[in-house]
Amino acid sequence: MNKYLLILCLALAALLGTSCSTTSKLGANDVLYTGVKKLDYHQENAKLDADVQDQIFEAINVKPNNPLYSPYYRTPFPVGLWVYNHWDSKSKGVKGWLYKLLVARPVLISRVRPQARVDMINTLLQNNGYFTSTANYKLNYDKKNPKKASITYEVNVGKPYTIGEVKYMDINTPVCHIIDSLARKDHYLKTGSRYCLDSLNAVRINITNYLRNRGYYYFRPEYIQYLADSVHQRGVIDLQLVNSPDVPNMAHVKYVARDIVATVSSDEGGGVPDSIDMERCTLVKFNPVHIRDAVIPSNLRMRPGRAFGVNSMDRTQLALSRLGIFSNIDIQVHPVIDSITPDGNGVLDVEVNCVLDKPWEVKLELQGTSKSNSFIGPGLEAGLTHKNVFGGGEKLTGSLNASYEWQTGGGSTGAKSDMNSYAFGLDLSLALPRLLAPSFVDRSRRYINWTKVGVNADIMNRPSFFKMAQMGASFTWEWHANKKSLNEFTPFKLTYSKLLSRTEAFDSAMIANPAIALSFQDMFVPMMQYSYTYDNDFGRDHITWNVQLTEAGNVFAGIWAMCGSKGTKRMFGTPFSQFAKAQTNVVWTRRLGEQSSIVGRAFLGAAYAYGNSDEVPYREQFYIGGANSVRAFTVRHVGPGGYHPEHVDTYSYYDQTGTFKFETNWEYRFPIFSYFKGAAFIDAGNVWLLKDDEKRPGGKLEMKNFFKQLAVGTGVGLRFDMEMLVVRADLGVGLHLPYATSRSGWYNIPKFKDGLAFHLAIGYPF
Repeated sequence: MNKYLLILCLALAALLGTSCSTTSKLGANDVLYTGVKKLDYHQENAKLDADVQDQIFEAINVKPNNPLYSPYYRTPFPVGLWVYNHWDSKSKGVKGWLYKLLVARPVLISRVRPQARVDMINTLLQNNGYFTSTANYKLNYDKKNPKKASITYEVNVGKPYTIGEVKYMDINTPVCHIIDSLARKDHYLKTGSRYCLDSLNAVRINITNYLRNRGYYYFRPEYIQYLADSVHQRGVIDLQLVNSPDVPNMAHVKYVARDIVATVSSDEGGGVPDSIDMERCTLVKFNPVHIRDAVIPSNLRMRPGRAFGVNSMDRTQLALSRLGIFSNIDIQVHPVIDSITPDGNGVLDVEVNCVLDKPWEVKLELQGTSKSNSFIGPGLEAGLTHKNVFGGGEKLTGSLNASYEWQTGGGSTGAKSDMNSYAFGLDLSLALPRLLAPSFVDRSRRYINWTKVGVNADIMNRPSFFKMAQMGASFTWEWHANKKSLNEFTPFKLTYSKLLSRTEAFDSAMIANPAIALSFQDMFVPMMQYSYTYDNDFGRDHITWNVQLTEAGNVFAGIWAMCGSKGTKRMFGTPFSQFAKAQTNVVWTRRLGEQSSIVGRAFLGAAYAYGNSDEVPYREQFYIGGANSVRAFTVRHVGPGGYHPEHVDTYSYYDQTGTFKFETNWEYRFPIFSYFKGAAFIDAGNVWLLKDDEKRPGGKLEMKNFFKQLAVGTGVGLRFDMEMLVVRADLGVGLHLPYATSRSGWYNIPKFKDGLAFHLAIGYPF
């Protein structure tokens, strides 16, 4: 059978090689562009700076049909071109739909216009001081098909010109004094710097921004000019800063705000205007509108009688938009003609027009999982949010999350089960756009800081074992220290867990596993929690780092101890948990092109019970597997460590949690066509126990076994990415199980099909 399959594959390959022409419909003078073969720099006399090379790369970065990455590579078989050349554009039905979905018109050399790109390169070279450098190109025709050609670009690099003497305005006016002062301090305008037109423009822009943020609202970069002299010394350019001859008088006038009028109306328009004089502005409400009087004035960053800066206008726009309650925010500035302050400043009137958005917002997320052991199940999260419940940007959210799992066949045990597991929960939260916290908390006034109150209740049902309920309440502060740092502190969070029902099978399992039994007991969990998130871009790199610290029961244990309580301490007759937990997560993204990237993630966490508890609560323990973890395995399918249940059945996964976790994921993301994007990934990780458990041999963390106890999987994914919505399908392939199997060696998956896992989810995994 394999021999016939090989013959069939060879026949198909031969057929494709003869019939898959991608140039059959080209005109007589048309040549198909197949990419850039080479970008060659001849740098015998001078070296081209890296930033200039990047600009040249962008100038030639024209992608061929079906590119893999940058302009240099393309897929061996461009599907879109084949469809264009071999399918009828007038096809109807499914074939017509597929034609429109897959077709790609050929990218021609005439459309790429290589000579125009050479001209662009020469302009870039001159703008960056490489006046003696030149560029050219040549076409590389395909030897088998002259209707195809790639392009080679060559750049001959000469020594760049540098800045010589810099002269300033030295004119006795306030604006010129500021310009001279800033220009003298600028790090670029120094003798010996490489001449660069972009850098000279950046100096003008920086000076203009400084002036406009200090009241000189009508100043523009083009009002500063440079006189250049390249004759005095070869390879050197002397500069002189001068005023443009057509600078309007108002550009040199400093303006202050006079009347600030803020209007607010509903998205339906109309309404009866109601004017209210306030300290920061005159507020005009087109009633009926649901908004408190102080909301808009408190977010205004400009003040009557103060110098009007563009940054105050931008910060006002940002502060109002972050409330999330307006569909449109428009700020207009009007100069008051023939009106001057006693200090000789001009006067501006400001209008801030806000339109309230519809208050309700609906969220719906679906996900599904399928495993080779025949377990499948959907997940649902639905939420309803009122974005302005009290008229001040307060968000009231109610959400429902539910999941269901059943077995469609016998799985690896060969015996079908009636196990239909489910879990559902309700959450209610109120978020106030202000920090109701002590004033010593370091917060940025440029960002909205939140105070959040929440309650939740959920039920987890594992038929033939148990049904567990959990209820909780929390109070949280969320604030920004700066634009890169987000802090969350929960001074109070109380959770109550209770087993509603249990079976004889569950009791037998708990007797056999006393450590696990302790994590399932009824208990209160009083916690405090702190989370810090750092988010920043570094050129092509983006890093997000989060660390979260949790303590439970320490404050209560201290109070009970001071009151003389000994032994197990109880709250309302039920023990409360005492443990410490820490976890950190870092995600690194390197952008390789417009839509291609490599993303890496690492997670490390540990939890330890002490004092009033012998075990960390089941809900606070770690696990791996699932759509956002090691995707070759389902949730709680492996671990802790090298432990594996002696008798594997449909219920054996419930105890595969741990108190220490390490996980790392690496994913290459690339475009396919239109909204479809692909991914190739590799995941590794596991959970371990920090305390020895004789009922789970091999589960304790030991560094000598750490690497061989990592569960490893790879796979591919398909994403339908519309930016606002991402639907993700991942197929995971198991490579290594952390325990001994019937198969020796590092690849120890007994059967290939047993190592497959399919996940359908919303959003990217990390």
